[in-house]
Amino acid sequence: MTFRTPYPLHHLMLDDVRGAQKMLSGVARVTAMEGSRHLSSLVGAPVQLKCENLQRTGSFKLRGAYVRIAGLRLEERAAGVVAASAGNHAQGVALASKLLGVHATVFMPVGAPLPKVAATREYGAEVRLHGHVVDETLAAAEEYARETGAVFIHPFDHRDVIAGQGTVGLEILEQCPEVRTIVVGVGGGGLAAGIGLAVKSLRPDVRIVGVQAEGAAAYPPSLAAGHPVAVESPVTMADGIRVGRPGDVPFDLVREYVDEVRTVSEDALSSALLLCLERAKLVVEPAGASPVAALLTAPEDFRGPVVAVLSGGNVDPLLLQRILRHGMAAGGRYLSLRLRVTDRPGALATLLAVLTVVDANVLDVSHVRTDPRLGLTEAEVELHLETKGPEHCREVEDALRQAGYTVLV
Repeated sequence: MTFRTPYPLHHLMLDDVRGAQKMLSGVARVTAMEGSRHLSSLVGAPVQLKCENLQRTGSFKLRGAYVRIAGLRLEERAAGVVAASAGNHAQGVALASKLLGVHATVFMPVGAPLPKVAATREYGAEVRLHGHVVDETLAAAEEYARETGAVFIHPFDHRDVIAGQGTVGLEILEQCPEVRTIVVGVGGGGLAAGIGLAVKSLRPDVRIVGVQAEGAAAYPPSLAAGHPVAVESPVTMADGIRVGRPGDVPFDLVREYVDEVRTVSEDALSSALLLCLERAKLVVEPAGASPVAALLTAPEDFRGPVVAVLSGGNVDPLLLQRILRHGMAAGGRYLSLRLRVTDRPGALATLLAVLTVVDANVLDVSHVRTDPRLGLTEAEVELHLETKGPEHCREVEDALRQAGYTVLV
């Protein structure tokens, strides 16, 4: 059994989004809009960042969850609500339920990051860990709803959820009335659908661009087919948009109101996250950085003023560490090398002297002297270096080769 909305597309209108905005007054923050000089210089027009990463619970999800739960009948509220999520939706449902006095049960995968599990519990939800992938967790939540009568709160496939997410679009028009392009990450499609409906109803000239990760891009084939198409085993670091199939309700709205859905690489996502941290001083999760990744990948494609929606900032510290290192490598700021050297006293010092000349900062050194692959007089050195960009990386490799070293990686 799946939980789909019974409402056709034409029942969701601008007035629904405006009603959601009134409902969210005093509940959800009107999040800040921050300019980015670096992105503006790349695009050749003003770029503003809509900071939903600074929303309560750390993402836009509170908006839709609150509107959905607030719209329940008294007997439905008494039965409680249930949701399945690895993070942002879980926290949005937990806080919305607490504010509305409704009991919430949230199913999360066994491997969900501990900070997200702890936050969901602290917001007042009962957390149940089940399954190792979101599909298993979702099935458990749906079974719980059937057994208990609790109302299942879908993360994106419901008109009330979409109306709540659409309030982001109304805020953008109020904060940046001259906007020409809005760029937003797309998973199931709830946020893009809501923003598209709200903005296009008032400003049909504004271009809406959705962004998906290359390894989890269900919308391009779905739009080409004219109906939702599932992508098997979506893979991306951007767990917030790692959705294998578009929602039925948001799909129709995205098809009508979103001008284009494009994809970005994992390298672009990590570089975008690093840029947000370094240049904008904003902690953003990979899904939230996807609009910035699109701007970095093809800045000439966007007509300004541009608003990029940073949809969330809930990133596990361990994942953040790995992503930052990946982003530094993608940007030529981090270089890993393996070299063969002669196994004699002073060989390592001589190698490090070469790196000193080219101003490469050594972060880590691994020196292997006993390995079946090595000759009797050989040793292998693995280096992790901090560098200053792609040109500096090439300069380092050239200097090592000129010094007589065999660079393996």
